[in-house]
Amino acid sequence: MHRSAAKRLLHYSFFCANRTSPIRTPLHSSPLRFLSSEPPFSDFNTRTSTTHHHHHDTSHTHTDTSRTRRTTPTTPPRATYEEEQTRVLAASLHHVIRLGWSEAAMIAGARDVAVSPSIVGAIPRKEAALVEYFMDECLQKLIDMIDSDELQLKDLVASERIAKLIKARLQMQAPYISKWPQALSIQAQPSNISTSFKQRAMLVDEFCHASNDEGSGVDWYLKRSIVGGIYSTTEIYMLTDNSTDFDDTWVFLNERVRDAFDLKKTFQEVKYFAEAVGAGLGSSLQGFTKKGC
Repeated sequence: MHRSAAKRLLHYSFFCANRTSPIRTPLHSSPLRFLSSEPPFSDFNTRTSTTHHHHHDTSHTHTDTSRTRRTTPTTPPRATYEEEQTRVLAASLHHVIRLGWSEAAMIAGARDVAVSPSIVGAIPRKEAALVEYFMDECLQKLIDMIDSDELQLKDLVASERIAKLIKARLQMQAPYISKWPQALSIQAQPSNISTSFKQRAMLVDEFCHASNDEGSGVDWYLKRSIVGGIYSTTEIYMLTDNSTDFDDTWVFLNERVRDAFDLKKTFQEVKYFAEAVGAGLGSSLQGFTKKGC
Protein backbone atom coordinates (compact mmCIF):
# COMPACT_ATOMS: atom_id res chain seq x y z
CA MET A 1 0.00 0.00 0.00
CA HIS A 2 1.44 3.29 -0.96
CA ARG A 3 1.31 6.24 1.30
CA SER A 4 -1.69 8.32 0.28
CA ALA A 5 -4.36 10.60 1.68
CA ALA A 6 -6.46 13.12 -0.06
CA LYS A 7 -7.75 16.19 1.58
CA ARG A 8 -11.45 16.20 1.47
CA LEU A 9 -11.84 19.81 2.75
CA LEU A 10 -11.71 22.03 -0.35
CA HIS A 11 -10.91 25.72 -0.39
CA TYR A 12 -12.83 28.25 -2.38
CA SER A 13 -11.18 30.66 -4.83
CA PHE A 14 -12.72 33.48 -6.72
CA PHE A 15 -11.79 34.44 -10.25
CA CYS A 16 -12.15 37.76 -12.01
CA ALA A 17 -13.32 37.87 -15.61
CA ASN A 18 -10.47 37.74 -18.12
CA ARG A 19 -10.56 40.88 -20.20
CA THR A 20 -8.16 41.99 -22.89
CA SER A 21 -7.84 45.29 -24.67
CA PRO A 22 -8.72 45.31 -28.38
CA ILE A 23 -5.76 44.58 -30.64
CA ARG A 24 -4.66 47.64 -32.54
CA THR A 25 -3.50 47.28 -36.14
CA PRO A 26 0.00 48.79 -36.59
CA LEU A 27 0.09 52.05 -38.48
CA HIS A 28 3.19 51.08 -40.44
CA SER A 29 3.04 48.29 -42.92
CA SER A 30 5.69 45.60 -42.91
CA PRO A 31 9.06 46.47 -44.46
CA LEU A 32 8.73 43.35 -46.56
CA ARG A 33 6.10 45.03 -48.72
CA PHE A 34 8.90 46.89 -50.52
CA LEU A 35 10.02 43.57 -51.93
CA SER A 36 6.77 43.50 -53.89
CA SER A 37 6.63 44.46 -57.58
CA GLU A 38 3.99 47.10 -56.84
CA PRO A 39 4.99 50.79 -56.70
CA PRO A 40 5.67 51.55 -53.06
CA PHE A 41 3.17 54.45 -52.82
CA SER A 42 0.52 53.34 -55.29
CA ASP A 43 -1.94 52.41 -52.57
CA PHE A 44 -1.22 55.34 -50.29
CA ASN A 45 -4.70 56.94 -50.62
CA THR A 46 -6.45 53.66 -50.15
CA ARG A 47 -4.26 52.78 -47.16
CA THR A 48 -4.83 56.19 -45.56
CA SER A 49 -8.59 55.85 -45.95
CA THR A 50 -8.54 52.36 -44.53
CA THR A 51 -6.38 53.46 -41.62
CA HIS A 52 -8.78 56.31 -40.86
CA HIS A 53 -11.78 54.00 -40.73
CA HIS A 54 -9.83 51.48 -38.76
CA HIS A 55 -8.98 54.07 -36.09
CA HIS A 56 -12.62 54.99 -35.88
CA ASP A 57 -13.69 51.36 -35.47
CA THR A 58 -10.97 50.66 -32.93
CA SER A 59 -11.92 53.68 -30.88
CA HIS A 60 -15.55 52.61 -31.01
CA THR A 61 -14.65 49.07 -29.94
CA HIS A 62 -12.54 50.37 -27.08
CA THR A 63 -15.45 52.52 -25.88
CA ASP A 64 -17.82 49.56 -25.99
CA THR A 65 -15.36 47.39 -24.06
CA SER A 66 -14.91 50.07 -21.42
CA ARG A 67 -18.68 50.37 -21.08
CA THR A 68 -18.92 46.58 -20.68
CA ARG A 69 -16.32 46.67 -17.94
CA ARG A 70 -18.31 49.23 -16.01
CA THR A 71 -21.71 47.59 -16.35
CA THR A 72 -20.97 43.85 -16.08
CA PRO A 73 -20.83 42.74 -12.41
CA THR A 74 -18.49 39.94 -11.38
CA THR A 75 -19.94 37.21 -9.15
CA PRO A 76 -17.98 34.37 -7.51
CA PRO A 77 -18.85 30.83 -8.66
CA ARG A 78 -21.20 28.88 -6.43
CA ALA A 79 -19.80 26.03 -4.38
CA THR A 80 -20.50 22.56 -5.72
CA TYR A 81 -22.78 20.21 -3.85
CA GLU A 82 -19.83 18.07 -2.74
CA GLU A 83 -18.00 21.13 -1.43
CA GLU A 84 -21.04 22.13 0.60
CA GLN A 85 -21.24 18.65 2.09
CA THR A 86 -17.57 18.86 3.05
CA ARG A 87 -18.10 22.23 4.71
CA VAL A 88 -21.00 20.78 6.68
CA LEU A 89 -18.93 17.81 7.88
CA ALA A 90 -16.08 20.10 8.95
CA ALA A 91 -18.42 22.38 10.88
CA SER A 92 -20.19 19.40 12.46
CA LEU A 93 -17.05 18.39 14.37
CA HIS A 94 -17.51 21.42 16.63
CA HIS A 95 -20.82 19.94 17.84
CA VAL A 96 -19.70 16.32 18.34
CA ILE A 97 -18.64 16.85 21.96
CA ARG A 98 -22.15 18.01 22.85
CA LEU A 99 -24.31 16.06 20.38
CA GLY A 100 -22.14 13.04 19.58
CA TRP A 101 -21.47 11.56 16.15
CA SER A 102 -25.02 12.18 15.12
CA GLU A 103 -27.34 13.68 12.55
CA ALA A 104 -28.13 16.44 15.07
CA ALA A 105 -24.47 17.50 15.06
CA MET A 106 -24.51 17.58 11.27
CA ILE A 107 -27.64 19.73 11.15
CA ALA A 108 -26.03 22.14 13.60
CA GLY A 109 -22.93 22.21 11.41
CA ALA A 110 -25.00 22.99 8.33
CA ARG A 111 -26.55 25.97 10.07
CA ASP A 112 -23.10 27.21 11.08
CA VAL A 113 -22.00 27.46 7.44
CA ALA A 114 -25.33 28.84 6.19
CA VAL A 115 -26.26 25.69 4.28
CA SER A 116 -29.76 24.27 4.32
CA PRO A 117 -30.00 21.42 6.87
CA SER A 118 -31.78 19.39 4.18
CA ILE A 119 -28.36 18.64 2.71
CA VAL A 120 -27.74 16.25 5.61
CA GLY A 121 -30.43 13.97 4.22
CA ALA A 122 -28.41 13.57 1.02
CA ILE A 123 -25.20 12.47 2.79
CA PRO A 124 -24.95 8.65 2.66
CA ARG A 125 -24.54 6.83 6.01
CA LYS A 126 -24.67 10.17 7.83
CA GLU A 127 -23.01 9.37 11.20
CA ALA A 128 -20.50 7.03 9.57
CA ALA A 129 -19.63 9.72 7.01
CA LEU A 130 -18.85 12.11 9.87
CA VAL A 131 -16.57 9.61 11.63
CA GLU A 132 -14.83 8.74 8.36
CA TYR A 133 -14.33 12.41 7.54
CA PHE A 134 -12.67 12.89 10.93
CA MET A 135 -10.40 9.89 10.35
CA ASP A 136 -9.32 11.20 6.94
CA GLU A 137 -8.62 14.66 8.33
CA CYS A 138 -6.52 13.23 11.17
CA LEU A 139 -4.49 11.15 8.72
CA GLN A 140 -3.82 14.18 6.54
CA LYS A 141 -2.85 16.23 9.57
CA LEU A 142 -0.42 13.51 10.66
CA ILE A 143 1.16 13.43 7.19
CA ASP A 144 1.55 17.21 7.29
CA MET A 145 3.26 16.96 10.68
CA ILE A 146 5.65 14.33 9.34
CA ASP A 147 6.46 16.27 6.17
CA SER A 148 7.11 19.48 8.12
CA ASP A 149 9.32 17.58 10.61
CA GLU A 150 7.15 18.86 13.43
CA LEU A 151 7.54 15.52 15.21
CA GLN A 152 11.34 15.56 14.84
CA LEU A 153 11.66 11.87 14.02
CA LYS A 154 15.04 11.95 12.26
CA ASP A 155 17.22 11.22 15.29
CA LEU A 156 14.96 8.55 16.79
CA VAL A 157 15.15 4.79 16.40
CA ALA A 158 12.24 2.89 14.84
CA SER A 159 10.53 1.98 18.13
CA GLU A 160 10.68 5.59 19.37
CA ARG A 161 9.28 6.83 16.08
CA ILE A 162 6.35 4.41 16.24
CA ALA A 163 5.53 5.45 19.82
CA LYS A 164 5.70 9.14 18.94
CA LEU A 165 3.56 8.72 15.81
CA ILE A 166 0.86 6.75 17.62
CA LYS A 167 0.80 9.27 20.45
CA ALA A 168 0.49 12.20 18.02
CA ARG A 169 -2.41 10.52 16.23
CA LEU A 170 -4.29 9.56 19.39
CA GLN A 171 -3.91 13.06 20.81
CA MET A 172 -6.02 14.31 17.89
CA GLN A 173 -9.05 12.44 19.17
CA ALA A 174 -8.48 13.35 22.83
CA PRO A 175 -11.03 16.23 22.66
CA TYR A 176 -13.68 13.70 21.54
CA ILE A 177 -12.76 10.97 24.03
CA SER A 178 -16.12 11.04 25.79
CA LYS A 179 -17.85 10.30 22.47
CA TRP A 180 -15.25 7.95 21.00
CA PRO A 181 -16.96 4.71 22.15
CA GLN A 182 -19.85 5.78 19.92
CA ALA A 183 -17.44 6.32 17.01
CA LEU A 184 -15.99 2.81 17.51
CA SER A 185 -19.50 1.39 17.59
CA ILE A 186 -20.34 3.15 14.30
CA GLN A 187 -17.13 1.90 12.68
CA ALA A 188 -17.88 -1.68 13.75
CA GLN A 189 -21.28 -1.79 12.03
CA PRO A 190 -21.35 -4.22 9.07
CA SER A 191 -22.06 -1.46 6.53
CA ASN A 192 -19.10 0.60 7.76
CA ILE A 193 -16.45 -1.91 8.77
CA SER A 194 -14.92 -2.17 5.29
CA THR A 195 -14.18 1.56 5.10
CA SER A 196 -13.02 1.57 8.72
CA PHE A 197 -10.57 -1.25 8.03
CA LYS A 198 -9.15 0.56 4.99
CA GLN A 199 -8.70 3.80 6.92
CA ARG A 200 -6.88 2.03 9.75
CA ALA A 201 -4.72 0.15 7.27
CA MET A 202 -3.71 3.45 5.65
CA LEU A 203 -2.92 4.88 9.10
CA VAL A 204 -0.74 1.91 10.06
CA ASP A 205 0.99 2.08 6.68
CA GLU A 206 1.83 5.72 7.39
CA PHE A 207 3.24 4.77 10.80
CA CYS A 208 5.55 2.19 9.23
CA HIS A 209 6.50 4.43 6.32
CA ALA A 210 7.43 7.33 8.60
CA SER A 211 9.39 5.06 10.94
CA ASN A 212 11.55 3.81 8.03
CA ASP A 213 10.80 0.28 9.15
CA GLU A 214 9.08 -1.03 6.03
CA GLY A 215 10.17 -4.66 5.90
CA SER A 216 9.22 -7.05 3.10
CA GLY A 217 7.32 -10.28 2.53
CA VAL A 218 5.93 -11.91 5.67
CA ASP A 219 7.88 -9.43 7.78
CA TRP A 220 5.97 -6.56 6.09
CA TYR A 221 2.59 -7.95 7.15
CA LEU A 222 3.81 -8.99 10.58
CA LYS A 223 5.11 -5.53 11.43
CA ARG A 224 1.88 -3.89 10.33
CA SER A 225 -0.15 -6.36 12.35
CA ILE A 226 1.91 -5.57 15.43
CA VAL A 227 1.81 -1.79 14.95
CA GLY A 228 -1.94 -1.90 14.22
CA GLY A 229 -2.49 -3.96 17.37
CA ILE A 230 -0.46 -1.52 19.48
CA TYR A 231 -2.45 1.41 18.12
CA SER A 232 -5.84 -0.22 18.70
CA THR A 233 -5.14 -1.51 22.21
CA THR A 234 -3.74 1.89 23.23
CA GLU A 235 -6.85 3.50 21.75
CA ILE A 236 -9.06 1.25 23.89
CA TYR A 237 -6.94 1.87 27.01
CA MET A 238 -7.25 5.60 26.46
CA LEU A 239 -11.04 5.39 26.84
CA THR A 240 -10.74 4.43 30.50
CA ASP A 241 -7.75 6.61 31.38
CA ASN A 242 -8.55 9.35 33.90
CA SER A 243 -4.97 10.47 34.45
CA THR A 244 -3.81 14.01 33.70
CA ASP A 245 -3.23 14.52 29.96
CA PHE A 246 -3.58 10.74 29.49
CA ASP A 247 -0.18 10.14 31.07
CA ASP A 248 -1.07 6.54 31.93
CA THR A 249 -1.99 5.90 28.31
CA TRP A 250 1.42 7.03 27.07
CA VAL A 251 3.14 4.82 29.65
CA PHE A 252 1.02 1.91 28.44
CA LEU A 253 1.91 2.74 24.84
CA ASN A 254 5.65 2.87 25.51
CA GLU A 255 5.54 -0.49 27.27
CA ARG A 256 3.70 -2.13 24.36
CA VAL A 257 6.16 -0.69 21.84
CA ARG A 258 9.13 -1.78 23.93
CA ASP A 259 7.78 -5.31 24.14
CA ALA A 260 7.15 -5.48 20.41
CA PHE A 261 10.59 -4.17 19.44
CA ASP A 262 12.56 -6.13 22.03
CA LEU A 263 15.40 -7.62 20.00
CA LYS A 264 15.67 -10.57 22.41
CA LYS A 265 12.27 -11.91 21.36
CA THR A 266 12.25 -14.68 18.81
CA PHE A 267 10.13 -14.53 15.68
CA GLN A 268 7.66 -17.00 17.22
CA GLU A 269 7.30 -14.91 20.39
CA VAL A 270 6.52 -11.84 18.32
CA LYS A 271 3.94 -13.86 16.41
CA TYR A 272 2.28 -14.93 19.66
CA PHE A 273 2.35 -11.32 20.82
CA ALA A 274 0.57 -10.17 17.65
CA GLU A 275 -2.09 -12.88 18.04
CA ALA A 276 -2.65 -11.94 21.68
CA VAL A 277 -2.99 -8.27 20.79
CA GLY A 278 -5.49 -9.14 18.05
CA ALA A 279 -7.55 -11.29 20.40
CA GLY A 280 -7.59 -8.55 23.03
CA LEU A 281 -8.64 -5.98 20.47
CA GLY A 282 -11.49 -8.17 19.22
CA SER A 283 -12.99 -8.67 22.67
CA SER A 284 -12.59 -5.00 23.56
CA LEU A 285 -14.28 -3.80 20.39
CA GLN A 286 -17.08 -6.29 20.90
CA GLY A 287 -17.66 -4.89 24.39
CA PHE A 288 -17.78 -1.30 23.21
CA THR A 289 -20.02 -2.22 20.27
CA LYS A 290 -22.53 -3.71 22.66
CA LYS A 291 -22.32 -0.75 25.02
CA GLY A 292 -22.43 1.91 22.29
CA CYS A 293 -23.19 5.46 23.28
